[in-house]
Amino acid sequence: MSNSFSKEERVAFDQLLQDFQDALVMSRNVSVYKTDQTQMERTGNTIWRPQPYIAVSYPGTDMTANFLAQTQMSVPAQIQYQRSVPWPMNPLELRDALQANRLGKSAREKLASDINLAVLQVATAQGTLVYKSTSAAGGSPGGGFGDLANIEGIMNRVGIQYEDRYAAFSTFDYNGLAKDLANRQNMVDMTKEAYKRGYVGMVASFETYKLDYSLRCLAAAGSGNTMSSLASALNYYVPAATYTDPISGARTNVDNRYQTITINLTTSILAGDAFTIAGVNEAHHITKQDTGNLKSFRVIKVPSATTLVISPPIISNQGGSIAEQQYQNCVVTPASGNAIVFLNTATANINPFWFKDSIEILPGRYEVPMDAGAAVMRATTEQGIDLVLQKQYDINTMLTKYRLDTLYGVNMLQPEMAGIALFGQS
Repeated sequence: MSNSFSKEERVAFDQLLQDFQDALVMSRNVSVYKTDQTQMERTGNTIWRPQPYIAVSYPGTDMTANFLAQTQMSVPAQIQYQRSVPWPMNPLELRDALQANRLGKSAREKLASDINLAVLQVATAQGTLVYKSTSAAGGSPGGGFGDLANIEGIMNRVGIQYEDRYAAFSTFDYNGLAKDLANRQNMVDMTKEAYKRGYVGMVASFETYKLDYSLRCLAAAGSGNTMSSLASALNYYVPAATYTDPISGARTNVDNRYQTITINLTTSILAGDAFTIAGVNEAHHITKQDTGNLKSFRVIKVPSATTLVISPPIISNQGGSIAEQQYQNCVVTPASGNAIVFLNTATANINPFWFKDSIEILPGRYEVPMDAGAAVMRATTEQGIDLVLQKQYDINTMLTKYRLDTLYGVNMLQPEMAGIALFGQS
């Protein structure tokens, strides 16, 4: 082969892979689903992933009328990110091996950052549980523990699994939590680490992480918004596994994470806004009991002057179908003009929290020819993410071109098992 990697370059690539894995802080704490790459190419890099069934139980011994078809909901998961870091090196730069290692390290750090950022963006944009505090992080009653305990309560009361819970905070908010721990002199080990390193660790069932970058949400600008929750307004949602086109008869899967609702006006409402609806309480996912707390929703899109695409859908069992009984997530007190109240009342950092299986990475793979003149090395991380390093020499310019590539997808499978914490709200 006209281009090949030296022994030193191969050793450097092995080290680069190890460092790459170490840098994948966010992506280590979500699920991974490995796909057949031939199938993904044939389906436009999309595969439908099933959501968990939720069964319905009945009292008594006679079940004659209760053998009803169960609805299996699914989510379209995509491999949608193609990221590459290319760089050239001239024959003078190649004299310094340290220069090459620095460029490789920079490429690794950038790709790892891209993957972490993709997970962060999905978690913050689509998580629907919302914890809102008027205080700074660590400043609520109970301090930092109080904040995380409140977030735990939000997840517990709707029946989300206790294990594999994670939370990531902006540096400012994370240090606010650590400050509270540092002041607790009766917790020697945690106090020492909080004081020395600004470290929080596991608190109230959450493994916590500090972000050196975080996304921010703007203060909601919508006002005077209302929605009818009467059954006749059809603002409730009926889950369905598939949809059959009435003209062509073609059947397609249905993405049940979103719903279009009709409200009085959508002026100044933006995607990402979080809100509650008066009279629309959350229901425990398993027992279907009213938790006594308003259900939180996120704006996904604003299609028109009177419609919003929201997540999760309002599954209130107002239609009485078995699918609604299975997946009921709301208890509604019907009214013609339920007030919509926005939760993001001040611009702030968005701090995501999630159950591990709510977010999923789909590793992709490039089929790079090994005999086309370029040297190729590839390796796979512990999560199955494929890295491809290529090198090619150009005799005309005496430049050696390198590129490091990866292909992956990040998808929110269950937005009701992830959410955001907002501090300093009014």
